[in-house]
Amino acid sequence: MNNQQYKLKWQRFQELFVTTALGNIPRLTLGTKLRNIVYRQIFDQMGSSVYIQNGVEFISTSCIEIGSGAYILKGVRIDAKGHPNNRIRLGEGVWIERNVDIGCLKDTCIDIDIETFIGPSVCIVGPGDIKIGKRCLIAAHSGIYANNHKFADLTLPIKYQDVTRKGIVIEDDCWLGHGVTVLDGVTIGKGSVIGAGAVVNKDIPPFSVAVGVPARVIKSRLAKVTELAIQ
Repeated sequence: MNNQQYKLKWQRFQELFVTTALGNIPRLTLGTKLRNIVYRQIFDQMGSSVYIQNGVEFISTSCIEIGSGAYILKGVRIDAKGHPNNRIRLGEGVWIERNVDIGCLKDTCIDIDIETFIGPSVCIVGPGDIKIGKRCLIAAHSGIYANNHKFADLTLPIKYQDVTRKGIVIEDDCWLGHGVTVLDGVTIGKGSVIGAGAVVNKDIPPFSVAVGVPARVIKSRLAKVTELAIQ
C-alpha cells in the first residue's frame, strides 16, 4: 500500500469514527451543536451555524465545503468518492431536504451556490462538473445527471462502455418543477422555469419557461417585463 492509499484509508477511518459517533444523535440542540463543533475538524471547510440533522452520510469529507447557515436534513448522502481532485461545495444558506443524493466520480466538481433549495429525493451526480447558481429552487424527485452512457460498440455491454462528461450549468434564480430531469451538456439560463416532469436535453435560454419531453420553450418571462414597461 502506497502513502496516498494509506492516507485515504486513514482519513476514511477518521470520518467514519466521527460521523458514526455523532451522526445519529437525535436532532436536539446537543446533537446539532456537537456536529457543528466536531465536523469542522474533518471537512475541508465548514462555516458557522450549519444545521446537520441526524442520519446524514458523508464520504470523503476532506473534499467537501459547507457554507455558513446551510441546512442538511435526515437521509442526505454526500459522496465526494475519495479522489483528491473531487470537490463538493455547498454555499451559504443552501438547504438540502431529506433523502437527497449528491455524488462525484473521478475529477468531479459539484458547486451549489448561496441560498439554493434542493427538494426531497433529488439526485445530483457527475462525473461531469455541475454548477447550480444562486437562489435556485430544485423541486422533489428531480435528477441532474452530468453523464450519459455511450452504446455504439455492439461487442461490449453498455455497462463497460465510456460515458460523456460535458457538465451541467443551472444559472441563478432558476426553478425546476417536480420530477425534472437535466441531462449532460445542458445549460439552463438565468431566471428560467422548467415545468414538472420535463426532460431537459438541450440548452434553455435565460428567462424561459420550458415544458415537455423533451423540454421545449413555450414563452419568455421577458415578454411580461416588456408588457409591464409599456403599460
